[in-house]
Amino acid sequence: MFECGTVGMERFRADGFDEFVAARWSALLHVARLLTGGDRQRAEDLVQEALVKLWFAWPKVAEQAPEAYVRQILVRLAARSARRRWWGERPVGDVPDRPQPDDVSSAVAERSRLEAALAQLPPRQRAAVVLRYYEDLPEGQVAQALGCPVGTARSHASRGVARLRQLLSDSVRPVG
Repeated sequence: MFECGTVGMERFRADGFDEFVAARWSALLHVARLLTGGDRQRAEDLVQEALVKLWFAWPKVAEQAPEAYVRQILVRLAARSARRRWWGERPVGDVPDRPQPDDVSSAVAERSRLEAALAQLPPRQRAAVVLRYYEDLPEGQVAQALGCPVGTARSHASRGVARLRQLLSDSVRPVG
């Protein structure tokens, strides 16, 4: 009888969870990549860890807002992981030639430049910028995900955007 109850609980917990993961995996991974400054492996780890936490809370949040819940988990995990001192080797390299304007790879290069600049922001500023301008969340939801007042979230986003502008303008090299 105990085993039947456990199986029933697992089925209840799984109702909708698989569909949610299948539908939102790529979007969550992209947000996590932005939160980690473009580190795909770390982003995948964050998404997996966040989904494990969501699994245990699924019965409580399934009918309410699982997307907001998992996004909040991602922000916290990204901030915590950013405090680690060492993540192993990271390949770096500067491409000597600028891409041609009609080259399709120029869009990829711009995205990579933005991800590199995002990686240089402090975790809370990065999270505020990603949630506000990539996820297009209202300031109230950004504040809720960061666990701070709206004014603080607004300040993080503003400072993050200002720093991004500075970083991106510093990395523009004159052609010629």
